[in-house]
Amino acid sequence: MSSELGALIRHPEFRRGARDMAGITLGISAWGLVTGVAMIKSGLSMPLALLMSLVVFAGSSQLAALPLLAAGAPLWVLWATAFCVNLRFVIFSAQWRLYFGHLPLLSRLRIGYFAADLNYVAFLRRFPEPVPAPEQRPYFWGGVALNWTAWQVPSILGIVLADRVPTQWGLGFAGVLALLGLSYSLLSDYKTWVSAAVAGCAAVAAYALPLRLNIVVAIAAAVAAGLLIERWQPANRPAGGARDE
Repeated sequence: MSSELGALIRHPEFRRGARDMAGITLGISAWGLVTGVAMIKSGLSMPLALLMSLVVFAGSSQLAALPLLAAGAPLWVLWATAFCVNLRFVIFSAQWRLYFGHLPLLSRLRIGYFAADLNYVAFLRRFPEPVPAPEQRPYFWGGVALNWTAWQVPSILGIVLADRVPTQWGLGFAGVLALLGLSYSLLSDYKTWVSAAVAGCAAVAAYALPLRLNIVVAIAAAVAAGLLIERWQPANRPAGGARDE
């Protein structure tokens, strides 16, 4: 096991995966720090906050759940919000299955835990053709090793030092800026831009809903827009660009 891990780390694609993630770790770290502070400020105890950071490992669903926890929202609202926020991972997993579906179940479970949005984007840029190759696993683990560390270390620091952080520092605004930077890096084509615009409009239109349900509405609208575009696009492609069945 140790020799396999050593070979994985020494692989050139492992270093390349880490390099490709290095440019966006500052935004990830800022987001993790804000989330760690927010968990404590929302009323979670330190052990629960640490458990949530290490087990959930999904910043957007954590941030979406915290106001609901603080407001005493029903459990079904909390679960529905987290489910909707994380629906994108179903799409990511369906794509990654083309690359890693042949691996043993335990390996796929490990990949599923560490998989994240920006790793997905970087991975598909590096390997646009959905054909399994030996260098894909080292590249994936190089990226997620940096991504996981860049998230967890600041998040845990935020949890431990939350009581010493003055509210007037405006960490909420810093978190919004970090999220905007990360979101912008995910807008790679017109489909993602349209989905993001639909989500923004839906969130504003449904802002008056209680328990931050406008977030759920925005996510549902964005997913519906993305599915409609995916359904519409093949029918409107030029004949020469049709996919082979």
